[in-house]
Amino acid sequence: MIDGSVFLRRELMIRFVRAFNNGSLETELDRFPVEMRPRQGNSSRCCIYHDRAVIKYRLMNLLGFSCEEETDEARTLASYYREAMTREKPADITGRLPLSVCEAGCSECPSSQVVITGNCRGCFSRPCMYNCPKGAISVVNQVSTIDYTKCIKCGKCTSVCPYHAIVKTTVPCETACPTGAIHKDNDGHTRINGEKCISCGKCFAKCPFSAILERSQLLDVLKALKNGEKVVAMLAPALMSQDAGPIEQLFTAVSRLGFTDVIEVALGAEETTAAEAAEFREKMNAGEKLMTTSCCPAYVELVRKFIPDFRQYVSTTPSPMVFAAGIARRKHPGCKVVFVGPCVAKRVEACRNGIDWVLSFEELFAMLAGKNIDVISCEPWPIPRPAIDRARNFAKSCGVTEAVISELGGFADDFKLEAKAIDGIDRKTVTTLKMYASGKLPANFLEVMCCQGGCVNGPCSLRK
Repeated sequence: MIDGSVFLRRELMIRFVRAFNNGSLETELDRFPVEMRPRQGNSSRCCIYHDRAVIKYRLMNLLGFSCEEETDEARTLASYYREAMTREKPADITGRLPLSVCEAGCSECPSSQVVITGNCRGCFSRPCMYNCPKGAISVVNQVSTIDYTKCIKCGKCTSVCPYHAIVKTTVPCETACPTGAIHKDNDGHTRINGEKCISCGKCFAKCPFSAILERSQLLDVLKALKNGEKVVAMLAPALMSQDAGPIEQLFTAVSRLGFTDVIEVALGAEETTAAEAAEFREKMNAGEKLMTTSCCPAYVELVRKFIPDFRQYVSTTPSPMVFAAGIARRKHPGCKVVFVGPCVAKRVEACRNGIDWVLSFEELFAMLAGKNIDVISCEPWPIPRPAIDRARNFAKSCGVTEAVISELGGFADDFKLEAKAIDGIDRKTVTTLKMYASGKLPANFLEVMCCQGGCVNGPCSLRK
Protein backbone atom coordinates (compact mmCIF):
# COMPACT_ATOMS: atom_id res chain seq x y z
CA MET A 1 0.00 0.00 0.00
CA ILE A 2 1.40 3.39 -1.02
CA ASP A 3 0.49 6.40 1.12
CA GLY A 4 1.04 10.11 0.59
CA SER A 5 4.37 10.21 2.40
CA VAL A 6 5.78 7.38 0.28
CA PHE A 7 4.49 9.07 -2.89
CA LEU A 8 6.17 12.35 -1.91
CA ARG A 9 9.45 10.61 -1.11
CA ARG A 10 9.53 8.84 -4.46
CA GLU A 11 8.42 11.90 -6.43
CA LEU A 12 11.20 13.96 -4.84
CA MET A 13 13.82 11.30 -5.64
CA ILE A 14 12.78 11.23 -9.29
CA ARG A 15 12.89 15.03 -9.56
CA PHE A 16 16.31 14.97 -7.89
CA VAL A 17 17.68 12.39 -10.35
CA ARG A 18 16.26 14.13 -13.43
CA ALA A 19 17.71 17.48 -12.42
CA PHE A 20 21.11 15.89 -11.81
CA ASN A 21 21.04 14.17 -15.20
CA ASN A 22 20.11 17.48 -16.83
CA GLY A 23 22.98 19.26 -15.08
CA SER A 24 20.57 21.64 -13.35
CA LEU A 25 20.36 20.19 -9.83
CA GLU A 26 22.41 22.95 -8.19
CA THR A 27 20.19 25.69 -9.56
CA GLU A 28 16.91 23.82 -9.09
CA LEU A 29 17.37 22.48 -5.56
CA ASP A 30 16.23 25.58 -3.72
CA ARG A 31 13.22 25.91 -6.01
CA PHE A 32 11.95 22.35 -5.48
CA PRO A 33 10.03 23.18 -2.26
CA VAL A 34 8.33 26.17 -3.91
CA GLU A 35 7.51 24.30 -7.11
CA MET A 36 6.12 21.28 -5.28
CA ARG A 37 4.08 23.44 -2.87
CA PRO A 38 3.07 26.62 -4.77
CA ARG A 39 1.36 29.44 -2.91
CA GLN A 40 -2.09 28.71 -4.33
CA GLY A 41 -1.74 24.95 -3.95
CA ASN A 42 -2.96 22.55 -1.31
CA SER A 43 -0.84 21.70 1.72
CA SER A 44 -0.39 18.38 3.48
CA ARG A 45 0.19 19.99 6.85
CA CYS A 46 -0.94 23.21 8.48
CA CYS A 47 0.37 25.38 5.64
CA ILE A 48 2.50 25.29 2.50
CA TYR A 49 5.46 26.81 4.40
CA HIS A 50 5.51 23.83 6.73
CA ASP A 51 5.40 21.53 3.72
CA ARG A 52 8.26 23.41 2.10
CA ALA A 53 10.41 23.06 5.20
CA VAL A 54 9.90 19.29 5.22
CA ILE A 55 10.80 19.06 1.52
CA LYS A 56 13.97 21.07 2.20
CA TYR A 57 15.11 18.63 4.89
CA ARG A 58 14.27 15.68 2.69
CA LEU A 59 16.53 17.17 0.04
CA MET A 60 19.27 17.63 2.61
CA ASN A 61 19.10 13.90 3.33
CA LEU A 62 19.17 13.08 -0.39
CA LEU A 63 22.38 15.13 -0.53
CA GLY A 64 23.79 12.95 2.24
CA PHE A 65 23.34 15.31 5.21
CA SER A 66 21.19 14.64 8.25
CA CYS A 67 18.78 17.23 9.63
CA GLU A 68 20.74 17.31 12.88
CA GLU A 69 23.79 18.64 11.03
CA GLU A 70 22.10 21.92 10.17
CA THR A 71 23.74 24.83 12.01
CA ASP A 72 22.51 27.66 9.79
CA GLU A 73 18.84 27.65 8.73
CA ALA A 74 19.57 30.24 6.06
CA ARG A 75 22.11 28.00 4.32
CA THR A 76 20.98 27.12 0.82
CA LEU A 77 20.55 23.62 -0.54
CA ALA A 78 22.84 24.63 -3.38
CA SER A 79 25.69 25.13 -0.93
CA TYR A 80 25.07 21.64 0.52
CA TYR A 81 25.16 20.32 -3.05
CA ARG A 82 28.53 21.97 -3.73
CA GLU A 83 29.95 20.48 -0.57
CA ALA A 84 28.59 17.05 -1.44
CA MET A 85 30.10 17.19 -4.92
CA THR A 86 33.59 17.78 -3.51
CA ARG A 87 33.60 14.92 -0.99
CA GLU A 88 35.49 11.80 -1.98
CA LYS A 89 33.23 9.41 -0.09
CA PRO A 90 30.01 9.58 1.96
CA ALA A 91 30.14 10.48 5.63
CA ASP A 92 31.33 7.61 7.81
CA ILE A 93 28.25 6.42 9.70
CA THR A 94 30.08 3.79 11.77
CA GLY A 95 29.84 5.99 14.84
CA ARG A 96 26.60 7.67 13.78
CA LEU A 97 23.21 6.62 12.51
CA PRO A 98 21.91 6.30 8.95
CA LEU A 99 18.58 7.65 10.24
CA SER A 100 17.58 11.09 11.45
CA VAL A 101 14.41 12.78 12.66
CA CYS A 102 13.02 15.66 10.63
CA GLU A 103 11.78 17.92 13.40
CA ALA A 104 9.72 19.98 10.96
CA GLY A 105 7.90 16.87 9.77
CA CYS A 106 7.40 15.21 13.16
CA SER A 107 3.95 15.52 14.69
CA GLU A 108 5.44 15.05 18.18
CA CYS A 109 2.69 12.58 19.01
CA PRO A 110 1.47 12.56 22.61
CA SER A 111 2.66 9.62 24.67
CA SER A 112 0.68 6.42 24.27
CA GLN A 113 -2.18 6.03 26.73
CA VAL A 114 -5.58 4.44 27.26
CA VAL A 115 -8.41 6.81 26.30
CA ILE A 116 -12.16 6.65 26.90
CA THR A 117 -14.01 7.89 23.83
CA GLY A 118 -17.45 9.42 23.41
CA ASN A 119 -18.91 5.97 22.80
CA CYS A 120 -18.92 5.24 26.53
CA ARG A 121 -22.49 4.57 27.78
CA GLY A 122 -21.69 4.39 31.48
CA CYS A 123 -23.25 0.93 31.51
CA PHE A 124 -24.46 -0.67 34.72
CA SER A 125 -22.13 -3.70 34.48
CA ARG A 126 -19.02 -1.47 34.27
CA PRO A 127 -16.59 -4.22 33.22
CA CYS A 128 -13.84 -1.66 32.64
CA MET A 129 -13.93 -0.61 36.29
CA TYR A 130 -14.18 -4.10 37.77
CA ASN A 131 -11.46 -5.57 35.56
CA CYS A 132 -8.89 -2.80 36.07
CA PRO A 133 -6.07 -4.34 38.18
CA LYS A 134 -5.07 -0.95 39.61
CA GLY A 135 -8.47 0.59 40.31
CA ALA A 136 -7.70 3.39 37.87
CA ILE A 137 -11.22 3.58 36.43
CA SER A 138 -14.22 5.17 38.08
CA VAL A 139 -17.59 6.32 36.76
CA VAL A 140 -18.38 10.02 37.09
CA ASN A 141 -21.70 11.38 35.85
CA GLN A 142 -22.38 8.07 34.12
CA VAL A 143 -19.13 8.23 32.13
CA SER A 144 -16.01 6.16 32.81
CA THR A 145 -12.94 8.17 33.79
CA ILE A 146 -9.31 7.10 34.02
CA ASP A 147 -6.94 8.17 36.78
CA TYR A 148 -3.65 8.30 34.85
CA THR A 149 -1.60 8.32 38.04
CA LYS A 150 -2.76 4.72 38.57
CA CYS A 151 -3.13 3.48 34.96
CA ILE A 152 -0.42 1.05 33.82
CA LYS A 153 -1.67 0.90 30.20
CA CYS A 154 -2.31 -2.84 30.44
CA GLY A 155 -5.26 -2.55 28.06
CA LYS A 156 -7.61 -4.89 29.95
CA CYS A 157 -10.34 -2.28 29.89
CA THR A 158 -10.10 -2.01 26.09
CA SER A 159 -10.82 -5.72 25.70
CA VAL A 160 -13.81 -5.93 28.03
CA CYS A 161 -15.76 -2.82 27.03
CA PRO A 162 -18.90 -4.01 25.19
CA TYR A 163 -19.08 -0.76 23.21
CA HIS A 164 -15.40 -0.67 22.23
CA ALA A 165 -15.43 2.77 23.77
CA ILE A 166 -11.93 2.49 25.26
CA VAL A 167 -8.93 2.60 22.96
CA LYS A 168 -5.20 2.48 23.49
CA THR A 169 -3.43 5.19 21.52
CA THR A 170 0.08 4.56 20.27
CA VAL A 171 3.10 6.44 18.96
CA PRO A 172 3.84 4.51 15.75
CA CYS A 173 7.61 5.01 15.70
CA GLU A 174 7.99 4.17 19.40
CA THR A 175 5.73 1.13 19.09
CA ALA A 176 7.63 -0.15 16.04
CA CYS A 177 11.08 0.28 17.60
CA PRO A 178 12.17 -3.08 19.10
CA THR A 179 14.87 -1.61 21.34
CA GLY A 180 13.26 1.50 22.85
CA ALA A 181 15.62 3.78 20.93
CA ILE A 182 12.91 6.36 20.16
CA HIS A 183 12.32 8.89 22.90
CA LYS A 184 11.36 12.50 23.48
CA ASP A 185 13.83 15.05 24.83
CA ASN A 186 13.05 17.64 27.50
CA ASP A 187 11.44 19.88 24.88
CA GLY A 188 9.14 17.12 23.64
CA HIS A 189 11.04 16.56 20.39
CA THR A 190 11.47 13.01 19.10
CA ARG A 191 15.03 11.75 19.15
CA ILE A 192 16.83 8.51 18.27
CA ASN A 193 19.17 7.16 20.93
CA GLY A 194 22.26 6.05 19.04
CA GLU A 195 23.33 3.73 21.84
CA LYS A 196 20.10 1.74 21.50
CA CYS A 197 19.32 2.06 17.78
CA ILE A 198 20.10 -1.02 15.67
CA SER A 199 19.26 0.76 12.39
CA CYS A 200 16.46 -1.70 11.65
CA GLY A 201 14.42 1.05 9.97
CA LYS A 202 11.11 0.02 11.52
CA CYS A 203 10.50 3.59 12.70
CA PHE A 204 11.26 4.79 9.16
CA ALA A 205 8.65 2.43 7.75
CA LYS A 206 5.94 3.08 10.33
CA CYS A 207 5.98 6.86 10.87
CA PRO A 208 2.75 8.13 9.20
CA PHE A 209 4.30 11.60 8.83
CA SER A 210 7.43 10.15 7.18
CA ALA A 211 9.46 12.23 9.62
CA ILE A 212 12.21 9.61 9.98
CA LEU A 213 14.66 10.15 7.13
CA GLU A 214 17.54 8.13 5.68
CA ARG A 215 20.96 9.64 5.08
CA SER A 216 21.19 8.88 1.36
CA GLN A 217 24.17 8.01 -0.82
CA LEU A 218 22.22 8.54 -4.03
CA LEU A 219 24.16 11.64 -5.08
CA ASP A 220 27.49 9.90 -4.54
CA VAL A 221 26.46 7.07 -6.87
CA LEU A 222 25.10 9.47 -9.49
CA LYS A 223 28.33 11.45 -9.37
CA ALA A 224 30.49 8.33 -9.79
CA LEU A 225 28.46 7.17 -12.79
CA LYS A 226 28.60 10.62 -14.39
CA ASN A 227 32.38 10.69 -13.96
CA GLY A 228 32.68 7.37 -15.75
CA GLU A 229 34.00 5.47 -12.76
CA LYS A 230 33.97 1.70 -12.80
CA VAL A 231 30.95 0.88 -10.61
CA VAL A 232 29.31 -2.52 -10.16
CA ALA A 233 25.70 -2.78 -8.96
CA MET A 234 24.95 -5.69 -6.64
CA LEU A 235 21.22 -6.47 -6.52
CA ALA A 236 19.88 -8.10 -3.35
CA PRO A 237 17.79 -11.29 -3.64
CA ALA A 238 14.77 -9.46 -2.19
CA LEU A 239 14.42 -7.53 -5.45
CA MET A 240 12.94 -10.60 -7.13
CA SER A 241 9.91 -10.32 -4.83
CA GLN A 242 9.24 -6.64 -5.51
CA ASP A 243 7.21 -6.91 -8.75
CA ALA A 244 10.15 -5.21 -10.47
CA GLY A 245 9.96 -7.21 -13.68
CA PRO A 246 11.92 -10.24 -14.92
CA ILE A 247 15.42 -10.27 -13.48
CA GLU A 248 17.09 -10.52 -16.90
CA GLN A 249 15.34 -7.37 -18.12
CA LEU A 250 15.96 -5.61 -14.82
CA PHE A 251 19.70 -6.26 -15.14
CA THR A 252 19.69 -4.65 -18.59
CA ALA A 253 17.76 -1.65 -17.27
CA VAL A 254 20.24 -1.16 -14.42
CA SER A 255 23.20 -1.46 -16.78
CA ARG A 256 21.75 1.39 -18.88
CA LEU A 257 22.23 3.68 -15.89
CA GLY A 258 25.95 3.44 -16.54
CA PHE A 259 27.02 0.62 -14.25
CA THR A 260 30.02 -1.38 -15.44
CA ASP A 261 28.35 -4.63 -14.47
CA VAL A 262 25.34 -5.96 -12.59
CA ILE A 263 25.58 -9.06 -10.41
CA GLU A 264 23.27 -11.00 -8.14
CA VAL A 265 23.99 -10.82 -4.44
CA ALA A 266 22.49 -14.31 -4.45
CA LEU A 267 25.84 -15.47 -5.87
CA GLY A 268 27.33 -14.26 -2.61
CA ALA A 269 24.55 -16.09 -0.79
CA GLU A 270 25.83 -19.33 -2.30
CA GLU A 271 29.22 -18.68 -0.67
CA THR A 272 27.55 -17.71 2.60
CA THR A 273 25.59 -20.97 2.56
CA ALA A 274 28.66 -23.13 2.05
CA ALA A 275 30.71 -21.27 4.67
CA GLU A 276 27.92 -21.14 7.24
CA ALA A 277 27.13 -24.85 6.83
CA ALA A 278 30.83 -25.69 7.29
CA GLU A 279 31.10 -23.42 10.33
CA PHE A 280 27.95 -24.94 11.85
CA ARG A 281 29.21 -28.50 11.37
CA GLU A 282 32.59 -27.59 12.85
CA LYS A 283 31.02 -25.97 15.92
CA MET A 284 28.64 -28.83 16.56
CA ASN A 285 31.42 -31.41 16.26
CA ALA A 286 33.44 -29.32 18.70
CA GLY A 287 30.65 -29.66 21.26
CA GLU A 288 29.15 -26.18 20.97
CA LYS A 289 25.42 -26.04 21.58
CA LEU A 290 24.13 -23.21 19.38
CA MET A 291 24.91 -21.14 16.30
CA THR A 292 22.78 -18.36 14.86
CA THR A 293 22.90 -16.86 11.39
CA SER A 294 24.74 -13.60 10.71
CA CYS A 295 23.12 -12.31 7.51
CA CYS A 296 20.82 -9.74 9.13
CA PRO A 297 22.87 -6.66 10.15
CA ALA A 298 20.12 -5.32 12.44
CA TYR A 299 20.20 -8.60 14.38
CA VAL A 300 24.00 -8.44 14.62
CA GLU A 301 23.67 -4.88 15.95
CA LEU A 302 21.09 -6.07 18.49
CA VAL A 303 23.56 -8.61 19.84
CA ARG A 304 26.46 -6.16 19.81
CA LYS A 305 24.58 -3.47 21.73
CA PHE A 306 22.31 -5.43 24.06
CA ILE A 307 23.70 -8.92 24.66
CA PRO A 308 27.43 -8.90 23.81
CA ASP A 309 27.91 -12.21 25.65
CA PHE A 310 25.66 -13.79 23.03
CA ARG A 311 28.14 -12.87 20.27
CA GLN A 312 29.83 -16.26 20.69
CA TYR A 313 26.74 -17.89 19.19
CA VAL A 314 26.56 -15.65 16.09
CA SER A 315 28.12 -17.10 12.96
CA THR A 316 31.36 -15.44 11.85
CA THR A 317 30.51 -16.11 8.19
CA PRO A 318 30.30 -12.89 6.11
CA SER A 319 26.94 -11.91 4.66
CA PRO A 320 26.03 -12.39 0.97
CA MET A 321 26.69 -8.67 0.39
CA VAL A 322 30.31 -9.01 1.50
CA PHE A 323 30.89 -12.15 -0.57
CA ALA A 324 29.23 -10.51 -3.60
CA ALA A 325 31.57 -7.52 -3.29
CA GLY A 326 34.49 -9.94 -3.44
CA ILE A 327 33.07 -11.50 -6.60
CA ALA A 328 32.65 -8.06 -8.20
CA ARG A 329 36.17 -6.92 -7.33
CA ARG A 330 37.80 -10.10 -8.58
CA LYS A 331 35.93 -9.74 -11.87
CA HIS A 332 36.56 -5.98 -12.14
CA PRO A 333 39.77 -5.04 -10.28
CA GLY A 334 39.69 -1.52 -8.91
CA CYS A 335 35.93 -1.15 -9.24
CA LYS A 336 33.58 0.52 -6.80
CA VAL A 337 30.64 -1.55 -5.55
CA VAL A 338 27.12 -0.46 -4.65
CA PHE A 339 24.72 -2.73 -2.81
CA VAL A 340 21.04 -2.28 -3.73
CA GLY A 341 18.53 -3.58 -1.21
CA PRO A 342 15.56 -2.90 1.07
CA CYS A 343 17.56 -2.53 4.29
CA VAL A 344 18.62 0.51 6.34
CA ALA A 345 21.03 -1.48 8.54
CA LYS A 346 23.02 -2.52 5.46
CA ARG A 347 24.40 1.03 5.41
CA VAL A 348 26.10 0.36 8.74
CA GLU A 349 27.34 -3.08 7.71
CA ALA A 350 28.63 -1.70 4.39
CA CYS A 351 30.59 1.02 6.15
CA ARG A 352 32.30 -1.57 8.36
CA ASN A 353 33.11 -3.92 5.47
CA GLY A 354 34.47 -1.63 2.79
CA ILE A 355 31.36 -1.55 0.59
CA ASP A 356 31.49 1.78 -1.23
CA TRP A 357 27.79 2.69 -1.35
CA VAL A 358 24.31 1.42 -0.54
CA LEU A 359 21.15 2.31 -2.45
CA SER A 360 17.60 1.44 -1.49
CA PHE A 361 15.22 -0.16 -3.96
CA GLU A 362 13.33 3.13 -4.03
CA GLU A 363 16.48 5.03 -4.98
CA LEU A 364 17.37 2.56 -7.75
CA PHE A 365 13.92 2.85 -9.32
CA ALA A 366 14.04 6.63 -8.98
CA MET A 367 17.23 6.47 -11.06
CA LEU A 368 15.46 4.35 -13.67
CA ALA A 369 12.44 6.67 -13.73
CA GLY A 370 14.73 9.71 -13.88
CA LYS A 371 16.24 8.35 -17.10
CA ASN A 372 12.89 7.10 -18.44
CA ILE A 373 14.14 3.51 -18.54
CA ASP A 374 11.27 1.04 -18.81
CA VAL A 375 12.27 -2.37 -17.43
CA ILE A 376 9.69 -4.33 -19.41
CA SER A 377 10.86 -2.88 -22.73
CA CYS A 378 14.50 -3.86 -22.13
CA GLU A 379 16.03 -6.88 -23.80
CA PRO A 380 17.00 -9.72 -21.43
CA TRP A 381 20.47 -9.54 -19.91
CA PRO A 382 22.60 -12.63 -20.65
CA ILE A 383 23.36 -13.68 -17.07
CA PRO A 384 26.52 -15.83 -17.31
CA ARG A 385 25.49 -18.06 -14.43
CA PRO A 386 22.24 -17.45 -12.58
CA ALA A 387 22.30 -18.03 -8.85
CA ILE A 388 20.68 -21.22 -7.62
CA ASP A 389 17.11 -21.00 -6.35
CA ARG A 390 17.89 -21.60 -2.68
CA ALA A 391 20.38 -18.70 -2.71
CA ARG A 392 17.78 -16.42 -4.28
CA ASN A 393 15.43 -17.49 -1.49
CA PHE A 394 17.71 -16.00 1.20
CA ALA A 395 15.52 -12.92 1.36
CA LYS A 396 12.57 -14.82 2.83
CA SER A 397 12.21 -16.06 6.39
CA CYS A 398 13.68 -19.53 6.81
CA GLY A 399 15.39 -19.18 3.43
CA VAL A 400 18.86 -19.23 5.02
CA THR A 401 17.88 -22.24 7.13
CA GLU A 402 16.62 -24.16 4.11
CA ALA A 403 19.80 -23.38 2.18
CA VAL A 404 22.10 -24.49 5.02
CA ILE A 405 20.11 -27.68 5.62
CA SER A 406 20.31 -28.45 1.90
CA GLU A 407 24.05 -27.82 1.97
CA LEU A 408 24.37 -30.24 4.87
CA GLY A 409 22.61 -32.85 2.77
CA GLY A 410 19.25 -32.49 4.46
CA PHE A 411 20.41 -33.87 7.77
CA ALA A 412 23.76 -34.09 9.50
CA ASP A 413 25.09 -37.60 10.12
CA ASP A 414 27.44 -36.70 12.94
CA PHE A 415 25.08 -34.58 15.09
CA LYS A 416 21.39 -33.95 15.58
CA LEU A 417 20.15 -30.91 13.70
CA GLU A 418 17.45 -28.86 15.40
CA ALA A 419 16.72 -25.68 13.46
CA LYS A 420 14.45 -22.87 14.60
CA ALA A 421 13.79 -19.31 13.44
CA ILE A 422 12.94 -15.92 14.89
CA ASP A 423 10.78 -14.21 12.27
CA GLY A 424 10.91 -10.52 13.17
CA ILE A 425 12.72 -8.77 16.01
CA ASP A 426 10.55 -7.22 18.71
CA ARG A 427 10.99 -6.16 22.33
CA LYS A 428 10.90 -9.76 23.51
CA THR A 429 13.69 -10.94 21.23
CA VAL A 430 16.57 -10.35 23.66
CA THR A 431 14.82 -12.50 26.26
CA THR A 432 14.09 -15.16 23.64
CA LEU A 433 17.74 -15.28 22.55
CA LYS A 434 18.88 -15.69 26.15
CA MET A 435 16.46 -18.59 26.53
CA TYR A 436 17.99 -20.28 23.48
CA ALA A 437 21.47 -19.70 24.90
CA SER A 438 20.50 -21.25 28.25
CA GLY A 439 18.85 -24.25 26.59
CA LYS A 440 15.37 -23.38 27.85
CA LEU A 441 14.30 -23.24 24.21
CA PRO A 442 15.72 -26.18 22.23
CA ALA A 443 17.69 -25.46 19.03
CA ASN A 444 21.23 -25.68 17.79
CA PHE A 445 20.77 -23.70 14.54
CA LEU A 446 18.80 -20.45 14.81
CA GLU A 447 17.94 -18.10 11.98
CA VAL A 448 17.12 -14.53 13.03
CA MET A 449 15.50 -12.01 10.68
CA CYS A 450 14.73 -8.50 11.89
CA CYS A 451 11.89 -7.95 9.41
CA GLN A 452 8.90 -10.27 9.67
CA GLY A 453 8.75 -12.38 6.55
CA GLY A 454 12.39 -11.60 5.79
CA CYS A 455 14.23 -8.97 3.75
CA VAL A 456 11.40 -8.93 1.20
CA ASN A 457 9.53 -6.81 3.75
CA GLY A 458 12.43 -4.51 4.53
CA PRO A 459 11.74 -0.84 5.36
CA CYS A 460 12.94 0.33 1.92
CA SER A 461 11.09 -2.27 -0.11
CA LEU A 462 8.99 -1.24 -3.08
CA ARG A 463 5.94 -3.13 -1.84
CA LYS A 464 4.37 -1.31 1.09
